[in-house]
Amino acid sequence: MAWQFESVCIVRHGETEWNRLGRRQGQLDSPLSAIGIKQVDALARRLAAMAVDGIFTSPLGRARATATAVGAHVGLAVQTVTDLAEINHGEFAGLTNAEIEERYPGALAQRAANKYIWRFPSGESYQDADRRAGIALETVQAAGSRQPLLVTHEMTGLMLLRQLLDLTADDALARAIPHGLILEVLPAAAAVRRHSVE
Repeated sequence: MAWQFESVCIVRHGETEWNRLGRRQGQLDSPLSAIGIKQVDALARRLAAMAVDGIFTSPLGRARATATAVGAHVGLAVQTVTDLAEINHGEFAGLTNAEIEERYPGALAQRAANKYIWRFPSGESYQDADRRAGIALETVQAAGSRQPLLVTHEMTGLMLLRQLLDLTADDALARAIPHGLILEVLPAAAAVRRHSVE
């Protein structure tokens, strides 16, 4: 699709307590950690100096908390877009990798062999999230935003990058979106500027 955006800023929510403990969240939630709260404050200050004309967030609490703090700092209302939610981790949500390996031996190796297609038991795959990412971008574009900020999650964020830059699934999955980073995507130039706030 030919996107009409001048730029799209993609931000992962601030670190949560479960991030800190290595627990998979998916569409479950845990509160921002002390570090996460500092990251959100730094993101808000940095984004105030950038060209953003709308804020769109995942409905999950950790993303909404991040988006709300940024919105208050830059003076923009926050709009919720359901399709920006993280991949549903199904039966793996709330578990560490060690717990997953114990309860579902070999599942993580199967996932590593084909991450894009592999689906979390009773949950979603990256392919599912890819479809949702396209719908989310269409929603944001239909809202009239040319320089949106999307507050989302690492897995869904990678699929947003894939859509905006027309990446292969493998290229998208080779990337990472750490906390405390703003990815400023320029679709027309097929380029990304990275702005670290830490």
